[in-house]
Parts: sequence; C-alpha cells; structure tokens
Amino acid sequence: MKRKHRFFSGKSLFLKYMNVSVIIVFLSFLVLGVILTMTISGYWYNEKHTTLARRADSIAEYIQTNIRSGYHPSSDHVQFEWINSDYAKYMGDFLHVYAGDVDSDIIIVDNNSHVRLSVSENPRLSEGVAVKSDSIEKALKQNTYFEKGTLDGIYPEERYISARAITRRNGFDTVGTVIVTTNTKDIDSFTGMVMQIFILAAIATLAMSILAIGVFSYNMVKPLRQMSDAAKQFGKGDFSVRVTATGNDEIKELATAFNNMAESLSSSEMSRKSFVANVSHELKTPMTTIAGFIDGILDGTIPQEKQDYYLHIVSDEVKRLSRLVRSMLDLSRIDSGELKLNFQSFDLLDVLVNVILTFEQEVNRKNIEIRGLDTITPSKVYGDKDLLHQVVYNLVENAVKFTNEGGYIEFNIINSQEQCNFVIKNSGMGIKSSEIDLIFGRFYKTDKSRSKDKKGLGLGLYLVRSIIRLHGGNITAKSVVGDYTEFEFYLPKKPSDKRYDGKKHEKK
Repeated sequence: MKRKHRFFSGKSLFLKYMNVSVIIVFLSFLVLGVILTMTISGYWYNEKHTTLARRADSIAEYIQTNIRSGYHPSSDHVQFEWINSDYAKYMGDFLHVYAGDVDSDIIIVDNNSHVRLSVSENPRLSEGVAVKSDSIEKALKQNTYFEKGTLDGIYPEERYISARAITRRNGFDTVGTVIVTTNTKDIDSFTGMVMQIFILAAIATLAMSILAIGVFSYNMVKPLRQMSDAAKQFGKGDFSVRVTATGNDEIKELATAFNNMAESLSSSEMSRKSFVANVSHELKTPMTTIAGFIDGILDGTIPQEKQDYYLHIVSDEVKRLSRLVRSMLDLSRIDSGELKLNFQSFDLLDVLVNVILTFEQEVNRKNIEIRGLDTITPSKVYGDKDLLHQVVYNLVENAVKFTNEGGYIEFNIINSQEQCNFVIKNSGMGIKSSEIDLIFGRFYKTDKSRSKDKKGLGLGLYLVRSIIRLHGGNITAKSVVGDYTEFEFYLPKKPSDKRYDGKKHEKK
C-alpha cells in the first residue's frame, strides 16, 4: 500500500491552507451570486411595477374620459355605461392593441367585480364573469395596487399584477378597476440565463483560483517542509542540510535564519567533537605521563637520583591538568551566568609584572626582549583581580608561546579618565586575516598542527573575551602574517552597567 503524500495528509499545512482558501473563494462567489440575483430580481420587479402601474393609470384615465356613469336600478353602486356599442367596440379594439404593445392582459371590472372588458386568453376572465380577488379589493381601497401573484388562483402561474381604480370625473365615486398583468417567464428566463453565465464563470474562476492557490501554497509551504526535514536530519546528527528559498518575504527571512542556525549548530557540533578529541588527548597525555613516572618510581625503574627530576615533570603535568579543569569550570560558570565577580580597585601594572615573572625562565630560554615596562605608569582599574590576572596570564602565555626565538614582546597601558587600555604585541608568525574573527571562539586553535600549541584547548582567548565582557569591556586583535600579533582590551575604571551576561547568546 502506497504511503499517502505528506502534502495531502490531514495534518498538512498545505491542505489546511488550500481548504480555507477554497472555502473563502467559494463563499465569496456564493455571496456575489446571491447579491447579483437579488439585484436583478429587484431591478426587474421595480421596472415592471413602474411600467404596469403607468399602463394601468393611462387606461384608467382614458376610460374615465370616455364613459358616462349612472346608478343601477337595483344597486347603489356606480356602474359602467358605455356611450354606445360602437364606442364599446372601439374601446375593445384599442385595449387589444394596447395589450399587445406591452405583451400583457388587460381586464376591466365593475364594482361588482364583473368583467366588463377583457383582453386575455384566460377563459376565467371572459366578459360577464365575476372575479373575486384581493387585488381588486385592495385597489379599490388604496386606488392603486401592485403584486406578484396568481390573482387568487385565476392564473396557473405567477404574474406581475397592477390594479388601478376607475373613478368618475369628480374623482370620488369609483366605477370599476383596471387590472394589467404580464407573465414573469421572460424575466425568469433572463435571470436564469444571467445566473447560468455567472455560475459557469464562477466555476472557471474557482478552478483557476484553486490552481493558483495550490501552486502558491505549495511554493510557500515547501521551505517549511524542507525545514522540517532538515530539523529531523539535525536530530540524527547531520547538520549539512540547508533550506533554499526565493523572494524577499518572511519565508525567505525564516529560511535564512534557519540556515544561519544550521551553520551555528554545525559549527557547535564541530567544536564539540574537537573539544571531546582535545580533552581526551589533553587528559590522556598528562595522565599517561604521570602514571608512567609514578609507576617507574614505585617499581624502581627510575633510579633514586633521577626521581626528583621526574617528580617535577609530574608536578608540571598536575598543574597543567589543574589549569584545564579550572578553565572548564570557569567556562561553564560564565555560560550559565553563575560566575560571581569580586570587584575591587587594584593596579593592573602589578598584575602584569607578576605574570611576566612567572614566565621569566621561558622568556630567557627563547631570548625574548621585553619592551615597554619602563614607560608604563601605575594604572588603577575596577574589577575582579583574580579573573583579570587570568586574562593577563593567558595573553602573556600566548605571546611567549608564539614569539619567535630572539623576538620581542611589547606592553603598553594607556590611561584615560573613563577607561584603561591594555596592549600586548609580540613578533612571530602572526595570524591570517581570515582567522582574526575566529580566534575568540571556544575551542578554536590557529595552529591546527599542534606544533606550537601542544598544550592548549583553544579556550584561552574565549575565556579572556568572556571575562573582559563581564567587566563591561571588550578585546580586539590585529596581525600581520610573518611580522607581529597585537591584542588590545579596555576596562572601565568605574562600575559599568554594560557587562556581558554569560547566559546571552555569544556574539562573534
């Protein structure tokens, strides 16, 4: 059994959008059809009302000027009396022509509702037949009346009916009623034809609308479906999938943001893998060294006179592990926002001198020239002394590590009223311009071969930047390949309300 296509599943956004759009279009056409029908029917009703009323008025006025009235011996009602038979015949011929002109029936009844003159093929409206109808009664009472009906069953189908009372010349005594009727077939036929054309046009338009909406919906939902598929691949550990989107709308923005997120996840995943590999290596190497030398001392493999030498190596490796663990803990506390700063005022120059003394042996071994210390004046800053000591330590350690034999390290501290700028510059191989923006990322190492940086995890500069941001400052770097590398950071001399929050998303 074939699997149902995902775009047509019950939970598909495409299908939901299509259904809603089609329903809206269908209801719009339905409302438009109802309004069109009502408009046409109303127009024709008013048109027939006006036309038939005018005809009835004209006939009534014509008759009123051409008959004489009198009293019937057996009734108090005024009755028709034609002037003579010739005139009555003339009136009949006139009404036949008049009725044919307007394609209608004309009936003249007296006050007893007897037909006195009729232009109609309906046998129930022959001369002398009594016609009992509410239309006649209402016309006599209201002088004029219009309706759509069957004249109380006289006609087998509905007709437009206009009735007008006939009065004597004095305008008061009613002598009869003129009834003009016409069928509704032509009107119904015309309305039906219009509606048929409208329905055909609506069906064609609806079909084109469904097709257009379908294509538009498919193209609109497609990037979302790609994002869903990509997210599933992310869940499986594959961060190589990307979403393609065209245009310049919110979907394109979402796709771009999604791809940026994918890049970030891919970078984070690569960093995580690199971190695991580096941590594994950095933990394994010193622990193997420590275990080997201690086992050698315990089992007597290492002579007693060399034990102190190897114990110093063990001590260095233990300190290395300690620095690694401390860096990891500091990183975790900074990212979680749990690191509490102990702010105090202290001299940054004292911190620098103490750090340089720590590397004195390595500086002498590589014959590195230290520049600028003799020109630096005491520089008070406000911050956590231990953390800033770690910042200076990491920067100096990097400088010593990457300075060439016989090279130099130059220091400078620039004081202003608001802040203190610390600059450290060293000669050496430098950093490529393409890597300058990456060196402050966690786990990033410019020396991928590990020939220079064998003991680092790529956390030093990330910690440096994070600590400086916690103090409301910032750090930048510049370099010329084969010439020098320079780092510069600034710290406010007073408490800052613009400190980096470790919980916020890291900005490169």
